[in-house]
Amino acid sequence: MRCALELAARARGRTSPNPMVGCVIVRDDRVIGEGFHARAGEAHAEVNAVAAAGGDIRGATVYLNLEPCTHEGRTPPCVDLLIEKGPGRVVVAMPDPNPVVNGRGIDLLRDAGIRVDVGLLEEEARRLNEAFVKYIMTGRPFVIAKCGMSLDGKIATRTGHSKWVTGEESRRMVHQLRNEVDAILVGSRTVMLDDPSLTTRLNGPDTRDPIRVILDAQEYLDGGRRVFHVASEAATWVVVPEGSKCLPSADVLHVRTGKAGVDMTALMDALGQRGITSLLIEGGGTTHASAFEAGVVDKVWFFIAPKIVGGRDAITPVEGAGAATMEEAIRLCEMTVRTVGEDLLVEAYVKKD
Repeated sequence: MRCALELAARARGRTSPNPMVGCVIVRDDRVIGEGFHARAGEAHAEVNAVAAAGGDIRGATVYLNLEPCTHEGRTPPCVDLLIEKGPGRVVVAMPDPNPVVNGRGIDLLRDAGIRVDVGLLEEEARRLNEAFVKYIMTGRPFVIAKCGMSLDGKIATRTGHSKWVTGEESRRMVHQLRNEVDAILVGSRTVMLDDPSLTTRLNGPDTRDPIRVILDAQEYLDGGRRVFHVASEAATWVVVPEGSKCLPSADVLHVRTGKAGVDMTALMDALGQRGITSLLIEGGGTTHASAFEAGVVDKVWFFIAPKIVGGRDAITPVEGAGAATMEEAIRLCEMTVRTVGEDLLVEAYVKKD
């Protein structure tokens, strides 16, 4: 099963809106076939693994990190293939949360006389497909809030200077994260002050850019910024409150107003309707504050550099009004800390009530 999970992870960032799935087929304690779902619209993991096994898997054991699909989309149902090929046992890490499937594939296999065991490395399987799970259950993207800050919690100096807070290794890791998510969100202030391209800059043939989403609650943008002129296959979307003006050349999302200009919950719904399953927020303190206050953030990636910036007017990663008491502070859980070059990376999940 660990091998199936590793195979599935090879397609990270390439299967959306589908899940990442790996499949390993074993007979007589020997792997006879393995495969994974490489890209949305292409063959599923089971199809590739059966083909690698030469088509004959009768009596074998099939390991899958996700229940086989039962519905016909761009590819036929994988449960039909398994029933036809007749393995002796199928081991599934987790049921598919998709209501169209959700246990039906397991039931069909058992009805066909195939032994099915469920739950092996289930937590690891859920973590791997956490974006898919949230999207399929809520219709909203899985949201990661990322920032790079100094040890004393500053993302820029009092003059607004921010290049670079963190080291080269951390910045490379952020580009890898961009390579894996569907979209990246920043505020218009970040675009106007920093003029970023918001592309993925990695060496390799399979690098892709996320869709760029820009919040413009106060008609602050102009069309001369780099983000509107990058050579990229990914689109740039501008989000404005209902009734606001917008750049005539931009792909615009009109979202109802909220406390910070745009209702972040409504924005998540709008992005989900456009098929965005994962979103990286790389905005400044105001954008992060709006997202945290709306409760839409699922996970944080905070890079901490060994620097002291100081200054009461220096910019912090989460601004806004903030909590009045410590009891009101946003709680994190399942926190891990690791070194990335000279920096520390703190990863944690937002604790949901």
